[in-house]
Order: sequence, then structure tokens, then C-alpha cells
Amino acid sequence: MPKITVNGNEVEFDQGMTILQACELAGEEIPRFCYHERLKIAGNCRMCLVQVEGGPPKPAASCAMPAGDGMVVHTNSPMVKKAREGVMEFLLMNHPLDCPICDQGGECDLQDQAMTYGRGKSRFEEDKRAVKDKYMGPLVKTHMTRCIQCTRCIRFLEDVAGVCELGAVNRGENMEVSTYVEKSLTSEMSGNIIDLCPVGALTSKPYAFKARPWELRKTESIDALDAVGSNIRIDSRGKEVVRILPRLNEEINEEWISDKTRFAYDGLKVQRLDKPYVKVNGKLKPSSWNEAYKVIADKMQGISSQNIAAIAGDMADCESMYMLKKYMNKRGVNNIDCRQDGMQIGTEGRSSYVFNTTIEGIESADLCLLIGTNPRREAAIINSRIRKACVNNELKVASIGGCASFTYPVEKLGNGPKVLQEIADGKSDFCEQLKNAKNPIIIIGAGALCRSDADNIMNLVSSIASKYKIVRDDWNGFNVLHNAASRVGGLDIQFLPSSDGKGTNQILEGCEKGDIKFLYLLGADEIDMSKIGDDTFVVYQGHHGDAGAHRADVILPGVAYTEKSATYVNTEGRVQRTSPAIYPLGEAKEDWIIIKELALASGISLNFLCVDELRSSMEIDYPVLASGSIAPAKWVSVGKKGKVIDEPFRNSVNNFYMNDPISRASKTMAACSSEIHKGCGCKGKDYKNVDEKEAA
Repeated sequence: MPKITVNGNEVEFDQGMTILQACELAGEEIPRFCYHERLKIAGNCRMCLVQVEGGPPKPAASCAMPAGDGMVVHTNSPMVKKAREGVMEFLLMNHPLDCPICDQGGECDLQDQAMTYGRGKSRFEEDKRAVKDKYMGPLVKTHMTRCIQCTRCIRFLEDVAGVCELGAVNRGENMEVSTYVEKSLTSEMSGNIIDLCPVGALTSKPYAFKARPWELRKTESIDALDAVGSNIRIDSRGKEVVRILPRLNEEINEEWISDKTRFAYDGLKVQRLDKPYVKVNGKLKPSSWNEAYKVIADKMQGISSQNIAAIAGDMADCESMYMLKKYMNKRGVNNIDCRQDGMQIGTEGRSSYVFNTTIEGIESADLCLLIGTNPRREAAIINSRIRKACVNNELKVASIGGCASFTYPVEKLGNGPKVLQEIADGKSDFCEQLKNAKNPIIIIGAGALCRSDADNIMNLVSSIASKYKIVRDDWNGFNVLHNAASRVGGLDIQFLPSSDGKGTNQILEGCEKGDIKFLYLLGADEIDMSKIGDDTFVVYQGHHGDAGAHRADVILPGVAYTEKSATYVNTEGRVQRTSPAIYPLGEAKEDWIIIKELALASGISLNFLCVDELRSSMEIDYPVLASGSIAPAKWVSVGKKGKVIDEPFRNSVNNFYMNDPISRASKTMAACSSEIHKGCGCKGKDYKNVDEKEAA
């Protein structure tokens, strides 16, 4: 391996590394503003200057110069020190120095590097220039006079997000970063430019003037607003969550998060359920916990187990679903389901319902077939991985169904399952690409799995996977992309109807006919409430006054994902755990405790004294939940042979910003949704298949 000498220390480095990367291997810190390891090199700021022996008699930009074998580099010589002081002096020449009122204060790269590498005073006495602030939507607040033109924001939106909405106009002193035409950023990951900005030119609009970083309590946790399981840090002050930031996890979200993950936290403060309610004479009245439990227990007492059902929502944790399943089973109830969207999947082995390739494994693929899914709307982080593979590894992507608003080139094969049949029969032009691909992957989404012919579609996909060696001993390219944080965990613990039980669609039909007399909703708000007749007694356990609470006869207040320690399994089957950042509101309790107390009130004992005891039992019953990593899943052919319905696949997420109780309660997400409507011409409550309009 080639070697380089940095400040007298010789280190080996990989061919193709820059001097900056080689210096970091040697343990030397190189200041930088424009360089970022996940973005293309720009070489704008010149803060990373070093001295290279034998080269030109001037400092070199270490971020843009390749390291060479035998190079001798000095990072702290008098020449380098003087050069860095000069660069810092130029950077501060027009900077407003408004640290006392800047939201970046306390965590600003410019502050830190000015203290470490700056001169301490400026020789410039001219007037500072002022730049007009730009409008970038409801999420990003701009102070463009602070901008040092590092172009990190531009490169992120182009390279990672795949949306070219920022650029530089004018030249020299008059250069400005702009959206060209004043409009909102439309990327689902635009909030990441706030973290990337090193100087406070781009800050969080919802967080503006709320707190200083040293005032905040920082809690490492997991996002539960989608099925990706992004690693996050929750910053709280007192009883309030004031900010959510990404945590580094190379296997899942790298260091990015989606805008919904980052900004929907204001929905945690409003429309919250903080005490039990019981319906009296058609109106919900506050009650005590014991009174609510007694009403439920008395009501269930006179109802046959065949007329009782339970549905778990998209944000239910594994502990609460495990407890509810035990409770219902002890009452002889088999009508339980965690698939509130009616998805027909989960009974044929773990490999049939997880993202087998893993999120990180996408980068090893060379061909991707999307079926009934648009990752941009359903899982923005996974979408960024696909784009990364397209940019870096020339991944080719084809789509059946979905939409036209992808952030990478996509070959549109068709809109319905008829195309799948042609591929399975070897009659499609796409078959040749599948044959020639080394590591092909299939990503199938809820748009294909929430149909009545889902079993037949899965059979077609399974036959394609076997025929074209998409699944082999050394590679599993069969992937299911879920939308709900609770889904894989619910399928792992088999929160599903037994052979004589009813699934979600059958439960709702039973409610409509009057066969289901008692319905327990564990945070289930996405079902069709209009099908639940007046004869059905509804118990809603959740944390927001959303659709389920509006229909409920008894409300049991639970806690949000930021207020509890709970287990979630992401779409790739990775077991992760949230941590409580703030205390529950009012009288709200953790969900598993509510079910335990309800069971006791009903004369059923679920003997778990603490959550650790519960988890031990859960992991014994379902060992797959005991691992913090991804448990290997043996591949089995899935689905049933049969005729598919020749209808196009529909989008499963109509409004990225408002598709769960927390984000629907968020004013920030409502503002984002409104901006998108304005941009696309929609006037309804959601996207109303905007993607399909684009496809057409």
C-alpha cells in the first residue's frame, strides 16, 4: 500500500484518497467548511490548506489534491498557519458576526474554527455587504448575509436528494446561493441542509429562537413515523421536544433523516389524549382509569369471543402488541390483525415480508425493479440509498406502477400486474436485463400488497425471483418495503388472525354487518371508520385525538414514541429500541401497562412486573426479537397461483407529510402539505394521486 508522511508520522492509505483523508488517518485534524465526506469535492473554502514538500511554494487544498506515495505533508507549519489565518480573515470580511442572535450559536463550525485558526482581529474596515434572505419554504430559514458559499446545500440537494433546486447566481463578491425562482424546496430530505450548513445561513424555521444547545437534554432514540427506523437524537427542554436531529448509523440512515422525521415533533404537543374518556349519553366524558377499565370489562363480559376483534395501528410497539395478543388469546379471541391497511402478507416466513437485501445492501445491487411502490414518498431514506447506488455504482432502476416523480432515471415498464406476468413468462424486453444482472433486487410495496389479488402477485414475484436468480445462496434480492413502523414487529409476533379468525378487511365487514360487537383499536387510525356501525363498541388506545378517538366509546390515553422505551422492528427486520426523552402527558400510561391493568380488571392475569420481564418472555416466545441485528431469514417461495386483476397499482402514500396521527397534528407538516398543493395545483386534502397525474 502507498504511504504518506504527515507531520513526521508515516501512514498507509488507500489509492485514490485525498491528502485530507490521509491526514485524518494519521490522526491530524484538518479544518474545512466546504468538504464533506458524503458530497462531491468542491474546493471552495480553502480552509484545508496544507504544505506539501517538493511541490509548488504555496499551500495546497488538501480536500482536492490526491495523496501520492512518498508525499511529505505538514499541517501546522508557519506557512499553513498564516494561510489559514488569511482565509479566515476573508471569510469573516462580510460575515455579520451576529452570534448572540444566531440559532447556530454554540454549534457553529465558523465560531469554532475562527477561535482555533483565526487571527483574532480583522484588517478590513470597509462596509460589509448585505444579501437578501431567500424564501425556501416552511422548513428552512435563511440568513444569506452569513453565507460563505461553501455550496454544501447545493451539492446535497443534487447528489443525495436528487432535486436540483438550489444553485449559485452571479460571480465573485456578488455570488449568492438561491432557488433562482423564489419557491419552496420540494425535497423530502431538505432539512438536512440545515445540519450541513457550517455558518448559520440555513437554520430550522420551526426551531428558530426556541433554545440554545446547552439548555437541551439529548436522548438517543429511534424514529417511528415510518418503517425505516432512522436513528435520531431527541433534544428536549422540560416537558417539550424542541428539536429532532439525525444520529449516525451507516447501516440505516447514514447521517440523514426525512423532513417528516425531523419536523413533525410539534404535533406531539397538540390534540393529545391525557386522560381516560367514557361515552355517556352519546358524549365522551372524562373518567378515572378504574371506571374506564370497568366499563370495558363489563361490556366484554357479555360478548362472545367470535364477536370481539382487535386491530393494531402503524405506530404500535412490539411490547403492546404482544400484551394485547396475550390478552385476546386468553379471552379466546382470534380476530386480531396488525395490518390495518389490509396488506395480504406475513404468513409464509420472515423472508416473505422483510427487506432482505438490507438498506445498506442496496449499494451492492446493479439492477432494481420497483413494484407498486414509490420509495420517495414511502421511505425517503431508502430512496436516497437507491439514488446513491445509481450515482456511484450505475444502478439501473425500472418501475411497474408508482409514479414519475423519482429522483433518479427510471425505466417505466407499465402500471399493472400484467407486466409482471410477461416478465414471469419471459416475454418482456426487461427479461434480458434481469438475466445479465449480477445482483438484481426487487422492491415490492404496499401498492401491490394491499389488493385482493396480493397472493397471486406475490406468486408471480416469487417465480421471477427464482427464475432470474434474484434469490441465491449468496444473495437475496427479494424486498418488501413497508410504510408502518409497527408492521414487521407485528408480523414477527404473529399479531395475525388464526385460521378461523378475521383480518382487518373482514373485521370491518363484520362491523358493518353487526357481527363484530366489540372492537379494540391499538392506535389504529388509518382504517375506514365509516364501516364501524353504532352497534359496535369501540375502545381506542392511543396518544392523539385522531380518527380512532373520534369514533371511540372508551378512550385509553397511551404515550408517543418519544415518551417510552419500546421495541420496533424496521422494514429490513432490524430490532431497535426507543428511549423516553420526556415524561408522558397528564394521566397517560405506557401501552403495555394499560393492557396489563385492563386484563386484571377483567379477571385475567398477565404476570409481568416490569418491562424487562415482559421483554424476556417476548424474546423467549419469538427469538427473532432478541437480536439487535438482522436475524437471517430462510427463503421460501410465497404466494398462490391464480389470476391477477388487471388494474394499475395505486400509491399507498398520498400525502408524505400527513399520513399518521402525529404529523396530522403538526402545524409544520400542514404548512408543508399546503406548499405541495400549491406547487402541484391540487386543491384537495391530500395529494389525490398527484403521482399518477405525473405518470400520465
